[in-house]
Amino acid sequence: MNNIGLVLEGGGMRGVYTAGVLDFFMENNLLFPYVIGVSAGACNGTSYISNQIGRNKRVNTEYLSHPDYISFKNLVRKKQLFGMDLLFDIIPNELDPFDFESFFESEQRFMIGATDVISGQPVYFDKNDILEKDDLLKVVRASSSLPLMAPIVEFDTFQLLDGGIADPIPLKKSEMDGNHKNVVVLTRNAGYVKKKSKSSWLLNRQFKEYPNLAKAVADRHSLYNEQIAYIEEQEKKGNVFVIRPTQKLIVGRIERNRDRLVSLYEQGYEDAKKQIEALQEFLQIEKSTYFVK
Repeated sequence: MNNIGLVLEGGGMRGVYTAGVLDFFMENNLLFPYVIGVSAGACNGTSYISNQIGRNKRVNTEYLSHPDYISFKNLVRKKQLFGMDLLFDIIPNELDPFDFESFFESEQRFMIGATDVISGQPVYFDKNDILEKDDLLKVVRASSSLPLMAPIVEFDTFQLLDGGIADPIPLKKSEMDGNHKNVVVLTRNAGYVKKKSKSSWLLNRQFKEYPNLAKAVADRHSLYNEQIAYIEEQEKKGNVFVIRPTQKLIVGRIERNRDRLVSLYEQGYEDAKKQIEALQEFLQIEKSTYFVK
């Protein structure tokens, strides 16, 4: 299937919802030719491209008790709330090995969004331009590095932070890359409106050397709400199919309750399952038709 994109929002631990959706897709061999994700969406997207069913669920639920997974002590000592070395080195290389070979051999196009701290603008990295596994891990790490919760990541000529700052839901990038139809997986309920951050003063102080980044973070609520409005507009026109949580969210960005996370994962899986016929109609495919790798 050509000119069809899969767009994955971030959302921290709420991304386990997307993990459920993608596991259902993989179990039914729904392999989109173009995938783009930011932050947790990029993390989920990597295991989708490598076709590792269940891996995102395990990573998000089975290491919660690890002292470095989410640690306020590390936030003070290392300036990172999430254990970035654990998530982007120890887990993929040792504890729950990532299938780098399958990832790089996949014919699916995969784009990872991050934010350039100098310009405050989005930067996108194409899987086909990433040649080494360490570079892949660094780019996904950059896409997931929240300001004030993780240090800036240097890659190539860029200094990078979380992709959800400059382009929270990269639908327009997918459209620019030639996709006339898009499936968008969101991690917020319908009707959610993002409010202005109350920590703008802290951001301005912390990132006084990066005024464009501070402005991008301060304006993120407006950008996010504008993108949701655009998505809903395109949905009405029949250009976008949206999968989002149908039940009220009780999981936060830094959720540590395993039962809640597993429940959200299952909700994502079931929401995708319930919408499969509508999705097939949107994509104009038969039940027995599969996307090719």
